[in-house]
Amino acid sequence: MAFFEEQSVVIEGREYVLRSARREDASRLVAYLRQTAKETPYLLREPEEVTLSVEQEERFIQEKEENKRELMLLCFDGQNHVGNCSVMAAGGMARWAHRCEVAIALYQKYCGRGIGRKMMETALEAARRMGYEQAELDVVSANQAALRLYEKLGFKRYGVFPHNMKYRDGSYADCIWMMKEL
Repeated sequence: MAFFEEQSVVIEGREYVLRSARREDASRLVAYLRQTAKETPYLLREPEEVTLSVEQEERFIQEKEENKRELMLLCFDGQNHVGNCSVMAAGGMARWAHRCEVAIALYQKYCGRGIGRKMMETALEAARRMGYEQAELDVVSANQAALRLYEKLGFKRYGVFPHNMKYRDGSYADCIWMMKEL
């Protein structure tokens, strides 16, 4: 969905731009996936598992642009890409049409500034306008900053998935399933 071309927001006295992803963002987004996978243990992939080509990412972005019920929202600090926030259909079945999944990740240096909150608020409002009635996400239980943010945004905890992820050192991470009515 081409959500909007561009929206300026001021967070802590600094101007950022929010806009939908464009196909020309593909190489930047592949690099972002690799870098954020290196920066945090809370994402699904190991850095070397990011094997998308620029062409594959372009097709992915095009699918998002063409789908009226999905959004890939990007944030920029000047020319610098800050992070992404996505709204995705929970599934293709009619009985799940009221549900969407949201996901967000920022480059580590931008975390803790209120940017993620603004992006999530924008994405959740877009989800509501797209006709979704509830937004869902899961978060690694050790990611306390994310849990606090989601709870401030009105998400409630509905369950724990033990050993959801296994790290190379043999340790596990539980994930918490959360939902917010829109």
